[in-house]
Formats: sequence, C-alpha cells, structure tokens
Amino acid sequence: MKNEPQTTTPTAHNFQSVKDVDAHANTRMDKVLSDLQHEMAGVRTGRASVSLLDNVRADYYGTLTPLNQLATLHVPEPTLISVQPWDVSQIAIIEKAIRAADLGLNPSNDGKLIRVPIPALTEERRKELVKKVHHIAEDHRVALRNIRRDSNEHIKKLLKDKLISEDEDRRAHDEIQKLTDGYIAKLDQAVKTKEKEVLEIK
Repeated sequence: MKNEPQTTTPTAHNFQSVKDVDAHANTRMDKVLSDLQHEMAGVRTGRASVSLLDNVRADYYGTLTPLNQLATLHVPEPTLISVQPWDVSQIAIIEKAIRAADLGLNPSNDGKLIRVPIPALTEERRKELVKKVHHIAEDHRVALRNIRRDSNEHIKKLLKDKLISEDEDRRAHDEIQKLTDGYIAKLDQAVKTKEKEVLEIK
C-alpha cells in the first residue's frame, strides 16, 4: 500500500458532523480500492495484457519513465505483447527494463519492435502469484481497518465536543462498520476474480 498512510492523527481534521466523517471515510476507502486494483493489474496471469507492464519503468535520459509514455503497447494475440517505441534509439533500454522487471518475461526486438511472449505459468509460479495477490490484499485490508479506526476516533470527538448525541454516536459507529464491511466485501471479490485469472489454465 503506497497511497494510504498507515497512521493518521484524528485531530488533523476538524469535522462538524457525522456526514463529514462518512464522506471522508468513503473517499479514502475508494482510494484504497483503486490502489488495490492498480497493484493487482501488475500481477501476471496466463493471458497477455498491457496492464502487466504498468509498473515497468525505463531509464529515459536519466528519468525512470512508464513504458506507456515511451511506446505503443498492443496485444496482437493472447500470448504476446508488442511494444513499439516512439523513439527507436531507446529500444534496447526498454527491452532491458522489461527483462529486469521480475515478471519472468523474455522480450526480443527486431530493431523496430519489441515482442514480449507470455509464457505459460507453471503450477508453482501460479501458487507464488496467488500468494502475492493475498499479500497485496492484506495490506489493503489493514488500510481499510485503519480508516475505520480513524473515523471512529473522529465520531468520538464529535460526541466529546457535544456536536452529536449518544444515540447518533452509536448509529454513526454502526454506519462506519457497515461502510468498512462493504469495502472489504468489494476487496474480497476483486481478489477472488484475480486469483481465478491467475489459476486459469488456457
């Protein structure tokens, strides 16, 4: 988890109502979910997908640059990604970046185009990738729980400052729990789908 801080100080925000706390929690939980989807897109399956190269950076004149800013990426067939550099002089650098990205890929180029065959995954590799997916998921689950904890702290402060009643305090805690459960269910579903993709044998 890169985007969601593991700890935040509840006093950093001065919320005036439960609605404010809910809206803030919702926004943060949305970010956690989109970060999860982005990270999982970089975990390879047996099928070629340009998102597999999302996290690959090439050293373009001293700046680490995402491949999609240096080349056109295509999937001409289910087990092949083609990478067409806009600046052909960078072809070796781009090829080296793909090779070094620890994705188990072996690109080759003909001077103009890089071909990246997607090899079939071994059973052992599939299991490793499923573990990686679960590890990514756990990080994001922790982030969602941290947001729940922060939100509950904000609600307690509203009660302490006499901005809400004890009944509203109880209802608000229930709402935050429901919100968290909803996001954890979405996370679990995304993980299940990704796991299925990884384990699917073409």
